[in-house]
This record gives sequence, C-alpha cells and structure tokens, in this order.
Amino acid sequence: MSTVLNQGAGEYPMTFCYQVNGSCPRTVHPLGIRLTIYLACAAGIIITVLGNLFVVFTVSYFKALHTPTNFLLLSLALADMLLGLLVLPLSTIRSVESCWFFGDFLCRLHTYLDTLFCLVSIFHLCFISIDRHCAICEPLLYPSKVTVRVAFRYILAGWGMPAAYTAFFVYTDVVERGLSQWLEEMPCVGSCQLLFNKFWGWLNFPVFFSPCLIMISLYVKIFVVAARQAQQISAFNKSLAGAAKRERKAAKTLGIAVSIYLLCWLPFTVDTLVDSLLNFITPPLVFDIFIWLAYFNSACNPIIYVFSYRWFRKALKLILSQEIFSPRTPTIDLYRE
Repeated sequence: MSTVLNQGAGEYPMTFCYQVNGSCPRTVHPLGIRLTIYLACAAGIIITVLGNLFVVFTVSYFKALHTPTNFLLLSLALADMLLGLLVLPLSTIRSVESCWFFGDFLCRLHTYLDTLFCLVSIFHLCFISIDRHCAICEPLLYPSKVTVRVAFRYILAGWGMPAAYTAFFVYTDVVERGLSQWLEEMPCVGSCQLLFNKFWGWLNFPVFFSPCLIMISLYVKIFVVAARQAQQISAFNKSLAGAAKRERKAAKTLGIAVSIYLLCWLPFTVDTLVDSLLNFITPPLVFDIFIWLAYFNSACNPIIYVFSYRWFRKALKLILSQEIFSPRTPTIDLYRE
C-alpha cells in the first residue's frame, strides 16, 4: 500500500489506502499513538454503550419511571447506545487508519446509521423541551395534554422523520442528478464521505439549528416561568412546592443536556457549512476531532443523570447491590425521598 517517490537528494514513502489509481493518501501514525487512540476510543464506546444501556434498562424495569418524559429519555438513550454499538467501532478504525476498508455497501449503511442516530438525538431533545415547557408553563393541563400515548407519537416521529430524511439522501440519486453543480467530484478510493458536499453543508446547518433555536427559546421561557412559580408556590403551599421543585430540577437537568449537546455539535456543524464555502480546506485531523467531539455527546447524558437525578442513583445502587433480582424491586418508588 505504499509507493516510494523521488524528490531531490532523498526518497520518502507516500502511503495510500489501496494500490489503485485514485486511491486516497493514508496517514500512518506510529504504533504507540495508534494503540493510544484505539484504547481511548474503545473506552469511550464502552461508556457510551453501557451508560445508555443502563438508562434503557432502568426506565423499562421500574414501573414508577413509566412517564412520558422518561419514555422520551429511554428512546434517546437507545439511539445513543446504537450509535456506540453500530457506528463508533467502524468510525474508530477509519479515524485511526485514515482509510475506509469495508466496501461501498457498509460505507453507505454506516453513513445512514450515523446520520440517523444523530438526527434522532436532536429530534428527541427538541420533543423533551416541548414536554418540559408544557410541564412547567401549563402544569394543570400537563397530565391530560402530554400522556404516554402522546410520548409514543413523539418517539415515532423522532425516529420516522430522520429515517426517511436520511434514506432519501443516502439511498437515492435524486440529489446527485438534480443538484450536480453543488456536489464535489467523486471522492478518492478508500474514502467514505458520501454526504460531505456543498449541498449537504448548506442543508445540514438549518436542520441542526432549527431544532436548537426551538429548544433554546423554550428553555428560556421555562426558567423564567419556573423562577416566578418558585416564589408563588413557596409562599402558598408546601405540598405543591415539592412537586414543582422536582419539575424544575428535571427541566434544569435536561437544559444542561441540551447545552452540552450544543457545545458538542456546534463545531462540527459550523465547520461543515464553512468548509462547503471554502472548498473543503479543513485538515482531516481537525475534522476528525470535530466528529468525535459530536460523538462524545452520546456518552454525556447518562453521566449528567448520575449527578442530577436521585432516582437514577437509587436505581444504580439497586442494580449494583443485586437487589434488582427481588420480585418487589420493579414496584419501588424511586421518587420517594
């Protein structure tokens, strides 16, 4: 896979992914650096998969957690867990070896799943923001307005729309035939960059920022209303104060999750847009860092829940102490102080 080129007085190796014309150049890192990156990525994958698996299991197992908000959290965790299982292992090899060795079929499937799970995450965070907005701003209407059935409709939309949207771009040639002037020339052999073209850069920006603007505006209103309610309820009814405090804490926790999502995804999204304007000048290493920063978000939510949700810590304690095997455990009220 390497070719030796003459230049001046000496020779230096130029490495390619494949020994064919049009092959992508390959960056070969020293063995120690490669092993370090592999271990770091493997640790990140394990945290992502196990952390989100724990969220899925906890919400599914404990009946007290069968609420509309928690079902949305479960679906979000499922998307992040599947990203860790199905996408990140191949992304790790591509980043370390700087080549794609798995053929066109897996390249297309990998691109589809990668885009799907990332879009599912942002749709779910948007729906969770709507749920929290209703719980805080319309507390009397919330139980009848946001039911488990409504949550499942949100979940269906949160998976269905990204699945159809991504399939349209990855598995049809409509974009290639209709917008050829916006597309870059065919990538070199050994690359797997199906969607990184000028059209995708422009389209990706509003797809990311439209839900983000909705979430930001909703959470600003949530915290303004919550602050006003805190003053009114504390002076009126202590029994209501506990429930309102729990709702505000949930809104605060999910607001933190949204903020971290924005921090993780903003560099990649902005770079995708700017890169399309400047003819894709971002160095591969920098682009990889932006991608993995976005991937890192999938490992963050379970960590946020551990520090923010008392019920999450109680569930973790029950599992680690093996009390999970007791027939009475699924009915434990994890919300009880």
